[in-house]
Amino acid sequence: MRKAITTFIAAAVLAVMPVYGHHPFDAQFDWKKPTTLLGSVTKFEWAQPHAQVAVEAKDGSGVTGTWTVEMGSPTDLTRYGWTQNLMKVGEKVSIDGWVAKDGSKRISAKSVTLSNGRELFAGSSFFDMPKTFDDDGS
Repeated sequence: MRKAITTFIAAAVLAVMPVYGHHPFDAQFDWKKPTTLLGSVTKFEWAQPHAQVAVEAKDGSGVTGTWTVEMGSPTDLTRYGWTQNLMKVGEKVSIDGWVAKDGSKRISAKSVTLSNGRELFAGSSFFDMPKTFDDDGS
């Protein structure tokens, strides 16, 4: 009986704990390398665990290509004013975020500015990570 109660309690705790995403920000993205993409949306996926946008864009250093942009979960994005129909294929956007550590054309988006000038928080997992700094304070 005691084992059954312990198992039930453990399952209940796991069921109500918040899920913090499937990977930490600093495992994949470099917070010391912010970038801005300017381009056109080619695809917008409103799915768990992260919404994703494909953008044909040029980054701040002039590199052009199709970029995969990771955003927050649809649940979080809804809280920030997003809907799954807010961004359209072909729409011109500006996206601020941080580049992938592996050099691929991926970023974790901080914010997206739509063609109408409206800027929305994109729910980057950067804001979930514990802040640690090098010895020099950076």
